[in-house]
Amino acid sequence: MPLFSYKGRDAGGKVVEGSVDGVNQGAIASDLITRGITPVTIAERKEEIQLENKLNAFFEKKTVSLDELIIFCRQMYSLSKAGVPILRALKGLAESSHSPVLGRVVVEIKEDIETGHELSKSVAKHNRIFPPIFVAMVQVGENTGRLDEGFKHISEYLEMERETKKRIKQATRYPTMVVCALLAALLVINFFVIPSFAQVFSQLKTELPLPTRILMASSEFLLEYWWLLLAGIVGAGFGLNRYIKTDEGKVKWDRMKLKIPLIGGIFTRVTLTRFSRAFAMMLDAGVPILQTLNVTARAVGNEYMAEQVRGMRDGIERGESFSRTATASGMFTPLVLQMIAVGEESGSIDTMLVEVADFYESEVDYDLKRLSDAIEPILIVGLAGIVLVLALGVFLPVWELSTAMNG
Repeated sequence: MPLFSYKGRDAGGKVVEGSVDGVNQGAIASDLITRGITPVTIAERKEEIQLENKLNAFFEKKTVSLDELIIFCRQMYSLSKAGVPILRALKGLAESSHSPVLGRVVVEIKEDIETGHELSKSVAKHNRIFPPIFVAMVQVGENTGRLDEGFKHISEYLEMERETKKRIKQATRYPTMVVCALLAALLVINFFVIPSFAQVFSQLKTELPLPTRILMASSEFLLEYWWLLLAGIVGAGFGLNRYIKTDEGKVKWDRMKLKIPLIGGIFTRVTLTRFSRAFAMMLDAGVPILQTLNVTARAVGNEYMAEQVRGMRDGIERGESFSRTATASGMFTPLVLQMIAVGEESGSIDTMLVEVADFYESEVDYDLKRLSDAIEPILIVGLAGIVLVLALGVFLPVWELSTAMNG
């Protein structure tokens, strides 16, 4: 549908401007009148401007980083706490934003609010930028009149999320670099080193040792069929990516990640940390428990675990207690279940879940520190095995040739 710019006056006589999609000017006018806005001018925006905006949107990055969202939440918290009107706050943040995507989104949110929409509904339209927990906390802040506290809670949650991701990257950086270096070395050896030795070995009239024949066969295969191998890897990656985007594939993939040796436990505890932190924060803000479970299921970042959370919601709808549904989900350890039961009996589940989140975070820290210690021997053994095979494959023929000559 074409995009129209309009100018009108609300019931109080205040000038209202904005942009909206519509079939024609008559439909736009009717829609504005139903909103309590008397239209003064309605004009279709030029196609050149729309095309330019689409091109800009296409070439710009489509997401907003966690750092940008945290800064936005902090600024909204400070401005809301200081009593700055929401429209003025959004206008200032849109003009000062260093992210073109976030700046454009804030402008659209401001225009929606000017036409009578609620902030939470305007934010919900941009679900690629703002996570579900962001929308829920904004809605709670609107309903309770504590919007500043809502933005404060969101910034704290996002900061915890950023720190968790940073720790995981730091722990996996060294193993990733070593694995990439090994793969690069193997490719160089198979494409350049072994073919040079193969020319020398081919002049020998004796049968080559088994390690040498294996190295030469693998090198010949890569030189001859590298394109087929590359096509297979790309095709498998594309097919896997398409599959895990389906509902069934996403659940199976997320479940498999939790069972990967060495790192599956870390994924599990990170997911449970997100659940506990988000659930406690929303429950403390006054969100009903069923709505809290709905939003938390979308915020955990793992579709398999999200199904377990939705199962907890179904159990509570049937009248079961929170601790019983938590036990039936199979997500929590007995110690955590005991803490949840104590929190339910004392009426302080949110406080206990904060303790649970802290407990899982300490577990994640310990696992990440142990991860490097566990992976390092595996890498050393793998590297030693590669060096041994290469040494046997290259030097055995030379040794046998020198033995035969001395004999």
